[in-house]
Amino acid sequence: MLAAGAAQAQQAVSNEIEAQDATPQPGGDRCIALADLPESRRSEAERYLAEAERLGASQLPCITLSSQTSPYVLVESFCVGDRFCEDTVGRVPGGPFSPWGSIIAWSQAASPDGWDWSPTSGSVAGMPILLKDNIETADMPTTAGSLALADNAPGRDAPLVTRLRAAGAVVFGKTNLSEWANIRSSNSISGWSAVGGQTRNPYDPERTPCGSSSGSAVAVAIGLAPAAIGTETDGSITCPASVNGVVGFKPTVGLVSRTHIVPISHSQDTAGPITTTVEDAARVLTVIAGTDPLDAATAEADSRKVDYAAALDAGSLRGARIGVMRFLLPSYSEETRAEFERSLQVMRDAGSVIVDITEPPADWRNIGTWELQVLMTELKVDLNAYLASTNPEQVRTRTLADVIAFNEAQPRETELFGQELFLRAEATTGLEDPVYLNARASSLRAAGPEGIDRMMADNQVVALTAPTTSRAWTNDREDDDNAQGSASRLAAVAGYPHLTVPMGFDRGMPVGMSFMAGKWEDAKVLSLGYAFEQLTQARRAPGAR
Repeated sequence: MLAAGAAQAQQAVSNEIEAQDATPQPGGDRCIALADLPESRRSEAERYLAEAERLGASQLPCITLSSQTSPYVLVESFCVGDRFCEDTVGRVPGGPFSPWGSIIAWSQAASPDGWDWSPTSGSVAGMPILLKDNIETADMPTTAGSLALADNAPGRDAPLVTRLRAAGAVVFGKTNLSEWANIRSSNSISGWSAVGGQTRNPYDPERTPCGSSSGSAVAVAIGLAPAAIGTETDGSITCPASVNGVVGFKPTVGLVSRTHIVPISHSQDTAGPITTTVEDAARVLTVIAGTDPLDAATAEADSRKVDYAAALDAGSLRGARIGVMRFLLPSYSEETRAEFERSLQVMRDAGSVIVDITEPPADWRNIGTWELQVLMTELKVDLNAYLASTNPEQVRTRTLADVIAFNEAQPRETELFGQELFLRAEATTGLEDPVYLNARASSLRAAGPEGIDRMMADNQVVALTAPTTSRAWTNDREDDDNAQGSASRLAAVAGYPHLTVPMGFDRGMPVGMSFMAGKWEDAKVLSLGYAFEQLTQARRAPGAR
C-alpha cells in the first residue's frame, strides 16, 4: 500500500523532526577521526569508508561509532556540505542512533568476526544487511513500527533470515517502516511509525521517502549497508527504492518465504532485496529464495530458483523486444517522462526493439477496487493468525480488534492519522465471503492472464517497462507538484516479479525505471535491469549529484 499524509499531519511530523536532538550525546555516539581509531578496528573502518567513497561520498572526515550497538558497528557520516552532514545524524527521541530516521534497532548479537565483505567478493558472506522491522529475528524485537508490538521478542529467525545467516551475511539491525506496512490508514505518512518516528528522504527531507520499506531504502541510499530486505504488498519495495535512488526487487510471490513476517495479504506479500546494484540484489535473492514447508506458496521455489547473479547478462537488451506501458505515462511529470524517453533511447541504441502499448488491460480500472477488498479481508485473517502466534506475555493485542482498541487508547498512535483501513478490515467476514472470492479471482485474472501475460503475448515482448513512480512528492495535497504515477499495481496483484533501477533525476530527485514480466521470470527481469544499469550508471548517492 502507498499513502501520503495530509498537510497538517506532515507539519506535525516536521515539528517532531525539528524537536529531535541531532547532536551526539556525551557517552553516546561520537564522531572521531579515522586516525584516532584503535589499530584493531582501523581495518574495518577503512573497508567501510572505501565502500562509502565508492557510493559517492566526497568528504569523510570522520566516522560515527554507535554505543547503542556492538562496538564494531561503524556508521559513516557523509559530510558533503554542512546540511547533509547534520541531517545524516538523527535520533528517535529515547531511541537508537538513526541516520535519517532509517533505523529502529541495532543488533547486540551481531559478531564483528563475520564482517569481511567487499563489493567484488561475489558472495553475501560477510555482507552487512539490514532488515525491515516486520521481519522476525531471534536477537531483536519485531514491531512493525507499532507500540502494540514494542515488546514482541519472538526469539526466532524468519526462514529468510536463517538463510542469510547460513550464507554468512551479518544481520546487524532493523529498519524503520511505514507503520503496519502502510495498511492502517489511507492517510498514513510514508516512513512514519510510532516506534521509529519519521524516516526522511536523504535527497530532500521535506519530501517523502515513500513506503512502506522506507528505512530499508534510505539506509542503503546513504550507505549504512550495501543491502537491506524490504517487503511489498503493492509498491512497498519498488516505490521507496525508486525515490531514494537505489535498486529494489519484488520477487514472484512464492519465491521467498513469508513465514514469521508480520503479514498483510497472503495473496500479494513478499520480501525482497533493496541494494545499490542489481548484481547485489541478485546475490541476495539467490540466498533468500527457496521452499519453506511452513509457507505453501513457496512449494515450487526450490525447483524454480537459479543462481540469479550468474544469470545476469550485460548484453541481454540486445535484440530484446520491450513493451512500454504508454497508458501509464500521463500520470507522471513532464520531467520524469523526458528522463524515461532518454532511457528508452539508450535501450534502442543497445539493440532493443521498443514496442508501444497504448491500451491498458481490460478491467484495468477495476483492479484497484478488487485489490483493496482482497487486502482488507486477508489482513484480518492473516494478522489475527500472526498475533495468535506471538508470546501473550509480550504481545497483549491478540487480534486486529485488540490492536484497534490499543490504538484508540494510545495518543501517540493516532495523533497524525487514523485507522480507517483497520476498521474496514475488521468488518470483513472471512475467506469464504463470496465478495472476497470474486474480488480475488477477478483481480488475479485482470492483472495476470489478462494483464501482464496478455500484453506480453499480444505484443510479442519479453518484458514490460514504465517509470516506477513519480519523483518524491510532498505530503501537501494542495501542492501541484504531487503527480503520483505508479507502475506497481499489475505486478503486485498478479504476484509477478518487478524490478526498479535508477534511471536519472527529476528536478534533483531520483526516479527509477521498472522492468516486469511473467510469473517465475525473475532471472530475466533482473538480467534486463542489469543490462540497463550497466549502460546508464544513473545512480548518484545523496549529496554527490
